[in-house]
Amino acid sequence: MKDSIKEKSKPQNQKKMHAHRPDLTGEHKISDIGQIIGLVSFLTVWILDSFIFHFSDFLSRYVPWWVLILIATPIWFTGGILAYKGMTAVFGGGPKEPVIISKGVFKISRHPIYLASLLVYIGWIISTLSLASIIILLLLILFYNYIANYEEKILIEKFGDLYRDYQQQVPKWGIRILNRTQTKKRNRVD
Repeated sequence: MKDSIKEKSKPQNQKKMHAHRPDLTGEHKISDIGQIIGLVSFLTVWILDSFIFHFSDFLSRYVPWWVLILIATPIWFTGGILAYKGMTAVFGGGPKEPVIISKGVFKISRHPIYLASLLVYIGWIISTLSLASIIILLLLILFYNYIANYEEKILIEKFGDLYRDYQQQVPKWGIRILNRTQTKKRNRVD
């Protein structure tokens, strides 16, 4: 009886844990449902705009469809590779010693799986030039950034300065403003 009372009194932002993988630090409890709602919302707007009502895909009249697909395909491919390698690094194999994953795609981005999702959405937008879908994409970017920040707070609690060092070395979304040489010079001066 006490357990069921405790269960109901959990804070709304309680992190979700993976019971079968104690080595994983957890994620925001709305991250899975939020991603599903985001996907359904995006696909609804994208399909309605691109194939039924055509209320904002007027730019696609000026570019042949095969050119759009040619541009979108490497973006989809990159997203697929990031997602596969990221999921394999996190969920592949059994439980491991809790560590900061900093190899493979995690050297490019601290959140390669979320980045992969955003790249797939961007590819869909490019494939039909649906401007209405950009609004949903912007909301998805805000959502992914919110859950990434939440997860990073958990990682800082667990790993402290080790994770802060990783944050300094690897960009959140895989985009470096400065090239590596400038970053190394700056780090030597500091």
